[in-house]
Amino acid sequence: MNVLVTGADGFVGRVLLGRLRDAGHTVTACYRAGGTAPAWPEAAGMTWLPLELADADSVAIVAASPAEYVVHLAGLASGAAARRDPGLAWEINAAGTARLLEGLSPRPRHAVLVVSTGEVYGPGPERARSERDPVFPVSPYASSKLGAELTALETMRRTGIPVIVARPFPHTGPGQTAQFVAPAFAARLLEARRAGSSEVTTGSLEPVRDLLDVRDVAEAYRLLLERGVAGETYNVASGVGIGLRDLFDRLAAIVGVPATPRPDPALARAADISHLVGDAGKLREATGWAPVIPIHQTLQDLVDAQAH
Repeated sequence: MNVLVTGADGFVGRVLLGRLRDAGHTVTACYRAGGTAPAWPEAAGMTWLPLELADADSVAIVAASPAEYVVHLAGLASGAAARRDPGLAWEINAAGTARLLEGLSPRPRHAVLVVSTGEVYGPGPERARSERDPVFPVSPYASSKLGAELTALETMRRTGIPVIVARPFPHTGPGQTAQFVAPAFAARLLEARRAGSSEVTTGSLEPVRDLLDVRDVAEAYRLLLERGVAGETYNVASGVGIGLRDLFDRLAAIVGVPATPRPDPALARAADISHLVGDAGKLREATGWAPVIPIHQTLQDLVDAQAH
């Protein structure tokens, strides 16, 4: 397959590039305009293009790629950044997706995977969410990603471009920044160990999350490119919830520090989702995918990466 990957210089992109390379695919990878193309081992032999989703000319150059398969990962991924500037979140995530899909549509494509988020479901019952459940986003990030879904599917209906939507639930692993909860906990716990401290600041530890390994998520995207059905939406999830207090305690045990969490109201999120777990039965039926990396291995690898 000839695959175009936007956001290839990001956390998930790097892992996905490795999966695509190992599967023998030809890849054109995009990095954030203004930066430089990564020199990772996963990037060897790939063509790199700069991409700025807010710049129509930049998007047009990338969209002219002859690649028959596309994974659209690029976007504003930080919920905190989206809350600081909701308009920017919509400009990049929703309007940027609209520009990209419109540019991609004139050429023949076999599959365009648009990556959204499980956060579009919002608050709801304490059970695994399925694609049949209503969406009810409660953050600028989630609403802008739902906007990206809507514009991508509208472009499909109008132009025939084959869009598949993935809704990944929270995922982590080596290389994720401390903007996200698991690496943030790990970084604070490692600092507490160095400082000999027994307290670590946290946000609320009440929420429950479906927490996947990024390597399993990348494999789900690869399989959806090959076997997903255009016009369909697929959850990428484990179906198992972990409370943030349990996550904190597991990481503390791995780090080897007897730390006590100290909730800080400044770190709490307004309108947070108390329970967010996904049902990936539809994905499993379509592709045979299931997560294979256990949570303890993910957390160990995350801590090891930060400690060295």
